[in-house]
Amino acid sequence: MGMKMGESGSPTLPTRAGFVALIGVPNAGKSTLLNQLVGSKVSIVTHKVQTTRSIIRGIAVTGRSQIVFVDTPGIFKPRRRLDRAMVTTAWGGARDADLVVALVDAERGLGDDTRTMLETLVAIKQPKVLALNKIDTVKRETLLALAAEANGLGDFTRTFMISALTGSGCQDLLSWLADAVPEGPWFYPEDQISDLPVRRLAAEITREKLYLRLHQELPYSSHVETERWEEKKDGSVRIEQVIYIERDSQKKIVLGHKGETIKAIGRAARLEIAEMLDQPVHLFLFVKVRGNWGDDPDRYRQMGLEFPA
Repeated sequence: MGMKMGESGSPTLPTRAGFVALIGVPNAGKSTLLNQLVGSKVSIVTHKVQTTRSIIRGIAVTGRSQIVFVDTPGIFKPRRRLDRAMVTTAWGGARDADLVVALVDAERGLGDDTRTMLETLVAIKQPKVLALNKIDTVKRETLLALAAEANGLGDFTRTFMISALTGSGCQDLLSWLADAVPEGPWFYPEDQISDLPVRRLAAEITREKLYLRLHQELPYSSHVETERWEEKKDGSVRIEQVIYIERDSQKKIVLGHKGETIKAIGRAARLEIAEMLDQPVHLFLFVKVRGNWGDDPDRYRQMGLEFPA
C-alpha cells in the first residue's frame, strides 16, 4: 500500500485496521476489558456467567489504527443447544480475526476450562497474545509462574499483564495491537463505536438490568426484544420491549410485588438507553411467556448466532 501525501506534501502514515478476537472462559473479564479498551459501554457487563450471547464488536481508534474487537461468547463445555451455538460462534470469531487475545484470570489460575481453551487455541493460525487479567490481586512470583505455564500450553507472541478493571497495562496492549493489525482502510466510520444495531443494544441494556436485579432467581433462558421504536415530534423516542420467559411461574418474579421489580428494571434501563441515545426515552416493558424459544432457529439468527444442528 502506497504512502498517502499530506497537504503539505509530506507523507502521512498509512492507516491500519483489523479484527481482534477476545477469547476467555466465562467471567475472565472480557466485557470489562472491551469497555476499557473501547472507552464506551459496548458489551454488557453482568454478574451472571455466559451472558454475552452475540458477538458484540467494540471499535477502538488509536493513532491511525482502527481495531475492531470481536467479543466472542465464553468458551465452556456446551450442555444445551444454546450453549453449543455460542461455542461454535466463539471459535468462528477467532478464526475470522487477524489476531487473538486470550484472556486469563490470574486470580483463578489455570483451571481445566482455561487449559482446554489454551490447548484448543493452538489450532488457530493467527498470531495470539496472552493477557493475564486481575494482576493487582496476585503476587508477582505467582504471576510469572502462571505466565510461564500458560506459554507452555499455547504459542503466544507476547504476554501482557493487565487489570481490565483499573486499566493498568491496557494501553500497552492497545498500542501493540494498533501496530500489529494489517495496513489498510478503516472498516467503520470514525464516529461508530459499536456496529450492533441500536435496537439490539437497547434490548441488551434492559437484559443487563434484568440480570442485575434477578440473577439469582431468573434462569439464563430469558431474552429481551425491542418490538417498537417510534421517534416522536418532540425529539423523544417511544420504545416497547418484550421480556420473554420460558414459564408462567417466572412472570411473578419479573413483575415483583405490585409490579415493583419490573418498574425498577424499566427505570434503570430507560436512564441508560436515554444516555446512549442522547434523547428522552419513554420505555414500556411487557412480559410474555414463550416456551422453548431455545429451540427456535429464528431466535438464534436474531442474536447473530448460527443455529447448531
